[in-house]
Amino acid sequence: MIDRVDRKILSILQKDCTVPVAEIGRRVGLSTTPCWRRIQRMEEEGVIQGRVAVLDPKKVNAKVTVFVAITTDKHTEDWLSRFAELISEFPEVVEFYRMSGQVDYMLRVVVPDIEAYDAFYKRLIAKIDIADVSSSFAMEQIKYTTALPLSYIEDKKE
Repeated sequence: MIDRVDRKILSILQKDCTVPVAEIGRRVGLSTTPCWRRIQRMEEEGVIQGRVAVLDPKKVNAKVTVFVAITTDKHTEDWLSRFAELISEFPEVVEFYRMSGQVDYMLRVVVPDIEAYDAFYKRLIAKIDIADVSSSFAMEQIKYTTALPLSYIEDKKE
């Protein structure tokens, strides 16, 4: 379980995972060693899945975001397994979800331009049978964060 101190640690790490452990400890009222133990425990428990650098899409030429809605008439475990394996081969796909409702799967794809998306689309449909693909191009990114809300965590009884 995660307590109030763990939640503070997670909040700091979500904003900047390069903050030294001693500084995190100071901010949450712990010495370095107990703070480090908490971080290690949350890593072992899978609460912290990794630490990454968030890149500027424009500076790495991945400035176009496309939301791709996919419907299929194939609803078997075998088809989904093959589709998931195929999607993992496309580095342009940065998010992949199985959906409820009219759309079966939703992809978030990042590419340099529309021509690159068209090439991605042609490679995708050549490799697997899909009933319908609908693409929506993001015109402007209004909000983006990798930080998850922490207010829903139930406090551990101390």
